[in-house]
Amino acid sequence: MTTKYPIIRPAVAADAEALAACIDAAYARYAGRISDLPSVSDGCAEDIANNQVWVAAEDDTIIAGLVFVAGDEFMKLANLAVHPDHGGKGLCRRLIELSEREAERRGFGEMRLNTHVDMPENVRLYQRMGWAEVSQRGNTVSMKKRLQND
Repeated sequence: MTTKYPIIRPAVAADAEALAACIDAAYARYAGRISDLPSVSDGCAEDIANNQVWVAAEDDTIIAGLVFVAGDEFMKLANLAVHPDHGGKGLCRRLIELSEREAERRGFGEMRLNTHVDMPENVRLYQRMGWAEVSQRGNTVSMKKRLQND
């Protein structure tokens, strides 16, 4: 039976391998154009144990994931990945909005993230959602968003 909409839920330890595979698939399209792309799926089990990690699942298959980390003064969106076979379903937007609501719920007035200069489509997506580019250092684009409760 096929679910109508992907279910978004907190990740559990058993999700680590499937989440890593989803992340690898999502970033595979960048491998050819970004020579210094780090391994973006390393540490999924540790992230699930130590940070807030959410997954989107469709028919028990993980199709997207989100990792965000609480800092002292802001919440960092550390990783966001949607499997390429499941793009266009609004998952990226739903996961970003979830992270922003969770940051506000926890009392943070700001969120931050880093992306790569050779991922301009990601920068544009974040900008459309109210994020602002604050700096570029080397290949890293740093962005932030002020939240409502600040």
